[in-house]
Amino acid sequence: MGYKFGILLALFAGGLVTVAKPQQQANYELAEKFNAFDLGGKLSRNSLAIYPHEINGTDNFWFDFQTTDGKFYYYVTPANGKRELLFDNDEMAMALTELTRETIDPKDFSFHEFKFSKDQKSFTFEHRSKTYEYNRINRKLKEIRKTDDDKRTEGEVIYSWMNFSPDRKYILYAKNHNLYVKGNKALGMDTTEVQLTFDGMPYYTYARERDGFEPDKEMATNARWCKDSRHAYFVLEDERKLRDSLSKVPQLEKYKYEFPGDKHVTQYELVIIDAVNKTARKADVDKWPDQYVMVFETSSKGDLVFFERTKRTWDEVDVCSVNTNTMEVKEIIHEVDKPYRDPHARNVVILNDGKDILFRSERTGWGHYYHYDGDGNLKNTITSGKWNCGHIVAIDTLGREIYFYGYGNEDVNPFYYRVYKANIDKEGATLISKEDVQHNAHFLQSRRYYVDTYSRVDMEPKILLKNDQGKTIVELAKPDLRAVYDAGWKQPERFVVKAADNATNLYGVMWKPSDFNPNKKYPIISVVYPGPYFGFVPTGFSLSDRYSLRMAQLGFIVIAVGHRGDSPMRGKTYHRFGYGNMRDYPLADDKYAIEQLASRYSFIDINKVGIYGHSGGGFMAASAILTYPDFYKAAVSCSGNH
Repeated sequence: MGYKFGILLALFAGGLVTVAKPQQQANYELAEKFNAFDLGGKLSRNSLAIYPHEINGTDNFWFDFQTTDGKFYYYVTPANGKRELLFDNDEMAMALTELTRETIDPKDFSFHEFKFSKDQKSFTFEHRSKTYEYNRINRKLKEIRKTDDDKRTEGEVIYSWMNFSPDRKYILYAKNHNLYVKGNKALGMDTTEVQLTFDGMPYYTYARERDGFEPDKEMATNARWCKDSRHAYFVLEDERKLRDSLSKVPQLEKYKYEFPGDKHVTQYELVIIDAVNKTARKADVDKWPDQYVMVFETSSKGDLVFFERTKRTWDEVDVCSVNTNTMEVKEIIHEVDKPYRDPHARNVVILNDGKDILFRSERTGWGHYYHYDGDGNLKNTITSGKWNCGHIVAIDTLGREIYFYGYGNEDVNPFYYRVYKANIDKEGATLISKEDVQHNAHFLQSRRYYVDTYSRVDMEPKILLKNDQGKTIVELAKPDLRAVYDAGWKQPERFVVKAADNATNLYGVMWKPSDFNPNKKYPIISVVYPGPYFGFVPTGFSLSDRYSLRMAQLGFIVIAVGHRGDSPMRGKTYHRFGYGNMRDYPLADDKYAIEQLASRYSFIDINKVGIYGHSGGGFMAASAILTYPDFYKAAVSCSGNH
């Protein structure tokens, strides 16, 4: 057909190789050097975030933080906004050395758990199978001898296949593809093995299939216990009629797989287990052929299991409950969402044993929360407007308030998660994390405070303790990236261009070689993913995005930029734009974005354009050199779903 393009089918750890003139040499040494920033690399170990460990049911917490000078442990009292070292590393090393007679490096502490006294003046920790107590007031350390009860507990044998009830009285497990239950010997329960199901078989199994199968051997099960420690449930997947992934010999590996358009797909059944009566019964949850079933909550008494059933076409969904005693199935909420309901952005929250249901819907074209009662009656709209609500991160059940991520507001970067709060019983939301950056919120159990870690691709993380109004209480830690910058790492750059409609803003990120010379011309590579779920463009700070950073070090300008239809974060119209056509619109957007950047920056060589993608991005990359062969000169298509 006379197409002038090159197809490159080489993948390697550094990224992409392209056919180039002799003077264009890939800098493999620099790319290899940048492995140090990858996860596990020697320059990736310093902390960029914290995890607060709450103490004895109070707002006080401790956290650890790794820097170039070692790992440090901090004690925080939010009520007075105070952050202090939990102990001095040098003092602790000397005290521990004196007790153990070992060599203790104060820069190499790795404590995972502290148990605090009631007054929080002292705490215990484990070191080499021994227990020590440290007094924060007099700064003294001593060894604690283990009691007989401690030794008995340590002697209890627990296997990975044991699925304990919340009160640990019963154990669920699978054997020969069926479900079994017995009592816990450690608590004096009857250990007689009782078989609960008798229909299990390969591809219709109560065992975790990925664990492998061995006859007559106890195996783990994905059964989930209810809060009453009596009932449990299991979503049984029937894959017996599915095609094998490989149908030709020789076969290295074979598994069941759903191919597009198949007559037979996975069938789902909901099994309710009663550990006391030793029964396993199947609930009548059928409504649509080939429906998908997902359980998301159980009641505190264990009498109700709440689940969703979704039509195979993904345009209708029910929120239902099943009574674990009577097996009655109740349809609570029915939702129609054309052309399809986004499976990643959906969210249902059950409160007060089903008396309050928070349901996320895109019925207005924007994702918002609605408040239903236990009978499926709409009580009130919670949020509204031309923006999207994301997943709920915390709920104050006493205060009747929810905290959640919001995005999609075009007045700022619509892809940044920001934290909002709203009242369950009335309409309206308040933005409490106002910075125009990517936020990651971790609320304390009281909901009075949260750790807000926010950043951009070109801004180091800020790690702050805030109250429930969004007011900063104290800065908790600052990342130590001295060695990173000294090694030549540079932040990527953000940019905004127009889509092919010349109206829609597209947000992107650009990586340059660390030895970048603005007077040179560089080939450009676009890393793509057209959807149907979330686009590939990063928004938060990271030392490594796996391949874009290292690929740039070879001597490329590397970009990732959004395309119309690649994300539900900008509303239903934006996301469903490419429904039924995931080829033409993203390619037009990508090509136009590169052309704009080349006209903006003289260092981009518009005559040397490459494209790389995985899965949907692989499909897009292969399509690129067929659709625009004079523009894209090379492509790597990885696992493309063509």
